[in-house]
Amino acid sequence: MLINKVSDQIKRSKFISRDLSWMRFNYRVLDQARDTNKSFIDRLKFLAITSSNLDEFFMIRVGSLYNYIDYGKERTDYSGLREMPFRKKLLDYAHRFVNDQYLTYNGELKPLFEKYGFDILKVAELTEIEQKKVDSYFKNTIFPLLTPMVYDNYHGFPLLMNQLLTFGVVTRTTEEQKALDRLTFVQIPQNLERFYEINRKDKIIFVPIEEIVRWKIKKLFRNVEIVSVNLFRITRNGDFTLEESDDLEADFVQEIKAKLRTRKKGRVVRLEVERNASQFMMKILKERWTIDNANVFTINSLIDLRALWQIVNHRSFRDKGFRQPASVRPKSLPSDAVDMFEYLKDHDVLLHHPYNSMEPVVNLLERAAEDPSVLGIKQTIYRLADQSRVTAALLKAAENGKHVSVLFEVKARFDEERNIKEGERLEKAGCFVIYGISKYKTHTKMLMIIRKEGEKVTRYVHVGSGNYNEKTARQYTDVSLLTTNEVYAHDVSEFFNVITGHSIPNEYKYLLTSPKSMRTQLIELIRAEARHAKKGLKSGIVIKINSLEDKETIEELYKASKAGVSIKLIVRGICCLRPGRAELSENISVKSIVGEYLEHARLYYFHNNGDSKVYGGSADIMVRSFDRRLEALFLIVNQDLKREAINILYYNLLDNQNSYVMREDGNYVRKRPAANEEIMDVHKLFFNKAYNEVENFELV
Repeated sequence: MLINKVSDQIKRSKFISRDLSWMRFNYRVLDQARDTNKSFIDRLKFLAITSSNLDEFFMIRVGSLYNYIDYGKERTDYSGLREMPFRKKLLDYAHRFVNDQYLTYNGELKPLFEKYGFDILKVAELTEIEQKKVDSYFKNTIFPLLTPMVYDNYHGFPLLMNQLLTFGVVTRTTEEQKALDRLTFVQIPQNLERFYEINRKDKIIFVPIEEIVRWKIKKLFRNVEIVSVNLFRITRNGDFTLEESDDLEADFVQEIKAKLRTRKKGRVVRLEVERNASQFMMKILKERWTIDNANVFTINSLIDLRALWQIVNHRSFRDKGFRQPASVRPKSLPSDAVDMFEYLKDHDVLLHHPYNSMEPVVNLLERAAEDPSVLGIKQTIYRLADQSRVTAALLKAAENGKHVSVLFEVKARFDEERNIKEGERLEKAGCFVIYGISKYKTHTKMLMIIRKEGEKVTRYVHVGSGNYNEKTARQYTDVSLLTTNEVYAHDVSEFFNVITGHSIPNEYKYLLTSPKSMRTQLIELIRAEARHAKKGLKSGIVIKINSLEDKETIEELYKASKAGVSIKLIVRGICCLRPGRAELSENISVKSIVGEYLEHARLYYFHNNGDSKVYGGSADIMVRSFDRRLEALFLIVNQDLKREAINILYYNLLDNQNSYVMREDGNYVRKRPAANEEIMDVHKLFFNKAYNEVENFELV
């Protein structure tokens, strides 16, 4: 009865649960691992990605849910469910996903290992000579790093690290004719590769490090009866942030942070454990971490499929996976050899990554660092590549006496340490460095180069949706604009003043910014389309983003749909809007594109009665984007570049190779071309020079 009530509540809600929507997104990634049209190595890659995704989901989203549960705070999910019923629904869904994940691994991929020249074996499956090699590796490398940690009446419960493989070893001793069981933990060293590699003539053998430890476990427990050896892995609540809990009050955030500072590690939200684990051990772990069976995931194979990255990245398989074509010249750039300082004085350039290289931006920055006419450089940085050329250019600029101002966002999740380190390097070189802006995360992507040219100063501006990261620029789809247009330059200068000082501009002409007014301005653009539709004028909205979650904006999209506006949404990940519901969203369609490249570009199109407005930039339609981040969307005013952006949206809408159509119930169906329909794969199409001409496409 309770299950039916929960299901009915979810169906009745006009919003889709953010977290359940994310789980459906990870299913679309898992679908890539199942796709037999992809190379085998790429299928392994996507399976590893699903594992990384799920780890982050448990640390951040499930961890956030437990902040409500553990501290007695009320929470109502978008689906209308309170904390505990939603916890059950979410963890049930997670169990189903993990089951499907391992069905894919065990049933579809593992049987093909030998065919593709490798295998994952236990020590007992090795030859005698190979076992001797493994024995030597254990003695010389693994054994010195192992530290048994006993838990009994005389020893406290040890600190077990997040996401490390751990053995729980139950041993038995006899004291005064009474058998006593004890539990000892042995964590697998995190600084060793997951697999020990053995080369055979015909294939590569990967031996999991935990199986080597299991094989030699008696070396750690001499003269003691071992009752059971059980491998497990825990996931803890990640660092608490206001960003991930959209409906928490700020003072409660500070309360939680203060409490978390008193705990060495976050609470356990997931326990992965191999089959037939000791009941003695499981009872202790559940009681210690206040978890139940919903938090326990029994794994019948390799725990932590992120290990597959070692195989995917192995030198023997580098040419077996997807090979990216050479980048094509940007449509708005006549030659790769042009002098960008001269060209940009009279032309704007739109870049569409990874189809267009990031080189024009990096080269411009590197040249600016050396150019004696350049007076200063201002830049926001969210994520950087290892050995970043961007950092190197900024360092060179500072060494050459130029004014360099950089805002490093130290709250960029999982890149905090790198950004602080890079920021300190720049500070030592004489750069003016800011590490974030109080409670706001700086997510906008902006660069300004100030250059003296005769009696005047020209400002060269770059704004976009992607990070200044040379590596991800080859893996993420993004859009960006290079320009010297004075209106953009003025707006961007003003925005930098907001970031670095206390300026509050009255308005921007070409930028929509948050946290000031982006939500209200987007809503006004949506309402304008609704007004046109009510007057019988042509109207339409096409939006391409990563996530759609902000309730206020969704409500306006529903109203516009009722007014007759055609609304087409391309949302890669989370989508809390229900498309195609009678008398609510009949004129709204939603698709998701998941494939070889991570769709990261944001483009907003409004028909505007024939005088279309198109924006690009860094912001999604999310509470955090509007209220808790410094974000910017830029209006594309150049008519040729506007047509380029419309072309990008047009082909994304036509894609039938990487697309999933969202149904009213929140589920997705993969789009397939009809019998006579042309195959359209945007992840290949934009590399094809045949599509390099800009067409006058209509989106509505």
